[in-house]
Amino acid sequence: MFAPLVNDCFLRACLRQPTPHTPMWLMRQAGRYLPEYCATRAKAGSFMGLATNVDYATEVTLQPLERYPLDAAILFSDILTVPDAMGLGLSFQQGEGPKFARIVRDEAAVAELAVPDMAKLRYVFDAVTSIRRALNGRVPLIGFSGSPWTLACYMVEGGGSDDYRQVKSLMYSRPDLMHRILEINADAVAAYLNAQIDAGAQAVMVFDSWGGVLADGAFQTFSLAYTRRVVAQLQREKDGQRIPVIVFTKGGGLWLQEIADCGADVVGLDWTVNLGRARAAVGDRVALQGNLDPNVLFAPPAAVQAEAIQVLDSFGRPQRADGGWDGHIFNLGHGISQFTPPDHVAALVEAVHRHSRTLRA
Repeated sequence: MFAPLVNDCFLRACLRQPTPHTPMWLMRQAGRYLPEYCATRAKAGSFMGLATNVDYATEVTLQPLERYPLDAAILFSDILTVPDAMGLGLSFQQGEGPKFARIVRDEAAVAELAVPDMAKLRYVFDAVTSIRRALNGRVPLIGFSGSPWTLACYMVEGGGSDDYRQVKSLMYSRPDLMHRILEINADAVAAYLNAQIDAGAQAVMVFDSWGGVLADGAFQTFSLAYTRRVVAQLQREKDGQRIPVIVFTKGGGLWLQEIADCGADVVGLDWTVNLGRARAAVGDRVALQGNLDPNVLFAPPAAVQAEAIQVLDSFGRPQRADGGWDGHIFNLGHGISQFTPPDHVAALVEAVHRHSRTLRA
């Protein structure tokens, strides 16, 4: 039902196979830095109006690909769709970020939680299929979800947080309740990602955006263990094709070795990690994704290109001395800022493709 892939460079890099250049895409590549996105969002009336409308979600997912020769598309959605489907009432206030009408902080609220009926997320799966068809084989489509821990942070805090006081208080005072939340979240995320794969996603990514706020020990117990539970449940092949899984923990460089053993095909890195040392540490276990500081994109285009080259040189030539390949997908170390000049992104993409080809020459 879908067109064959023209550019499979991203998928090949995920699986540590030879590629003619280093593939790249950007976290939040369909977003507020693009004037055409802002125009579409204005038509939609709200963020959720945009995300829940299949035609709008398809339109904004493809917008960055019309500007830049990126090597992958990522579904336009939000990491908090799963707890919204649990009945927590997600909304977005302009300039305030996500908010939940119901918060989960006590036994009664936890007792009401359950893996949601995936039919409540049909708008997401319909968007995946629509986007995949609209891509017409141009590049692969990535589906995604927030990690169990990251979802729990928002569910307990009721929104974003500067200190994670509520979620950490619950974690330390009632670990039994926290584990119950995380068990439900993990099973829900796995079902959600599997449904995206069934709808047409060719790779999936777990965003552990807030794993890095945890102490050593707590990260392994309350974040990584449940990311591993998600990965273990995912279907890894569809229609004879391998479905790569990417895990990204912002602030997770300290635990790189443990994350690399969670079962994913690719580990995403933020900008605090040296790519060359990370490559040496993980060996041939996983491919790596990252890891330019998003704020580099505020520098002049020539400086952006120089920094991109430095990232590529840090990883080095992807072919090893033994003839094998180590996969690298170029990305930012976190999401692109809404204030990024679009022409600076064009300079970045050009430099990554050009220089990565010279590394293979």
